[in-house]
Amino acid sequence: MPRPDGRAPDQLRPVVVTRDYLLHPEGSVLVEFGATKVICTASVDDKVPPFLKGQGLGWVTAEYAMLPRSTNTRTPRENRGPNGRSQEIQRLVGRALRAVVERAKMGERTVWVDCDVIQADGGTRTAAITGGFIAVADALGKAGVGAAVRDCVAAISVGIVAGGAVLDLNYIEDSGAAVDMNVVMTGAGEFVEVQGTAEQTPFDRARLDDLLGLASIGIRRLVGLQRRALDARGERTFSL
Repeated sequence: MPRPDGRAPDQLRPVVVTRDYLLHPEGSVLVEFGATKVICTASVDDKVPPFLKGQGLGWVTAEYAMLPRSTNTRTPRENRGPNGRSQEIQRLVGRALRAVVERAKMGERTVWVDCDVIQADGGTRTAAITGGFIAVADALGKAGVGAAVRDCVAAISVGIVAGGAVLDLNYIEDSGAAVDMNVVMTGAGEFVEVQGTAEQTPFDRARLDDLLGLASIGIRRLVGLQRRALDARGERTFSL
């Protein structure tokens, strides 16, 4: 069955990354996965949480939020703290980014990564990780500790839709998927996290292997985009 937007099963949505998107943060990126748009900022603080004081280690942590009208109906702002979904996603983003940062090379600094969804059409957490990495790399570079970044990290969604495995689900596909999975991998091809759920029918090992293979294809492309963006001089916008 054709996908709603006409893509091939292994085709990403158009991906656009704009570096230095905001004036003030040490690192800032607007990342777009199709109609999904997330602003990722990385701010460097010259101190660490109390549990790390005196250890010579840095810290990377994340916060995630969706703007009230980022979806087709307005949702209230999270004025009393993040809801359960937001907490889960921001912890995922933090874990993913820490996986590729050598904290001993950061010194006692904290990088705060804020991921704000301004428009949602599926894949907001994967976009946040992919864009957040570039923001962190830029921020640590400006702090003089860019060597702390040992590899890229990116994320993508895969799933079973209408009986077939597909890459980078938009909202329509995600809401009707029989299996929905988010995969986080390093540039070296190592897994950081796999979140997979059978929404309707359980899946077997062969299906799991298919989905992981498809995710690997997508993440290789995203890592290539990240590397292109970080290696460039004088350019701000990069796309797949």
